[in-house]
Amino acid sequence: MSRSEEQGEVPAGGSLAHRVPDLGGLELLLAVARLGSLGGAARELGITQPAASSRIRSMERQLGVALVDRSPRGSRLTDAGALVTDWARRIVEAAEAFDVGAQALRDRRDSRLRVAASMTIAEYLLPGWLLALRAQRPDTAVSLHAGNSTVVAERLLADEADLGFVEGLTVPTGLDSVVIAHDRLIVVTAPAHPWARRRRSLAAEELASTPLILREKGSGTRQVLDAALGGLARPLIELSSTTAVKAAAVSGAGPAVLSELAVGEELAMRRLVRVPVEGVALARDLRAVWPTGHRPTGPARDLLSLTRG
Repeated sequence: MSRSEEQGEVPAGGSLAHRVPDLGGLELLLAVARLGSLGGAARELGITQPAASSRIRSMERQLGVALVDRSPRGSRLTDAGALVTDWARRIVEAAEAFDVGAQALRDRRDSRLRVAASMTIAEYLLPGWLLALRAQRPDTAVSLHAGNSTVVAERLLADEADLGFVEGLTVPTGLDSVVIAHDRLIVVTAPAHPWARRRRSLAAEELASTPLILREKGSGTRQVLDAALGGLARPLIELSSTTAVKAAAVSGAGPAVLSELAVGEELAMRRLVRVPVEGVALARDLRAVWPTGHRPTGPARDLLSLTRG
């Protein structure tokens, strides 16, 4: 211990946090001044009397002055303690105003949630998650922007969305992510198409050489297919939504590559037929994404937890 500390002197300089008592200590001092009792102040603040005494002594060492005279009849502020109490009252009032303002910011944040999601997740997974979120947070207004994975990243990085969902093979630059589900792309066609009656699986070369109904470049579905076929996928038609691709396939326009999540009903009702494929890696991860270093909070955090429940 330094000589100045032995004499109760406070070293000059240093962080303000090391020279000014914390709010807990100041609230305790105000309670002592109001109640005239260290024990009563401790009970009001929900701490033990020894803890209250220790906190007062710590403040006295920190400030370098005696704040409270203790006696069997109670506790009385010293002259210095009375002056410090006046200052403490202003600090605590300012902290209360700060707390009210911070709560208003949290209330404003929690009143809305902006979600950006690639098409398959937006159409087939998010409705259930948002319904569950509605039960938890009935007062939160949710807006959903559906687009391809590139658009999702752009909206997050422009602060136009609080949480995003993508389907591609890689995480867009500038975003952190977590895997929330797994998916597989499958080749489907209308029952009248020759592929619907074939007995052998399609090889990668045949799939790559056949014009297909495809999602547009930039979509997670297209990224996975292009990677699986070495960039050789041939578009018969390029469409900007899973629903449009599916409708074109059902109409008999040609074979399509779609998420398993999107075609369960059509396969069950035989409006589409699954075509087996070999030698093509069509599995993918579905991810929640957000700007790097900005972990979701409030409604975005709650939605993220629902996707992994």
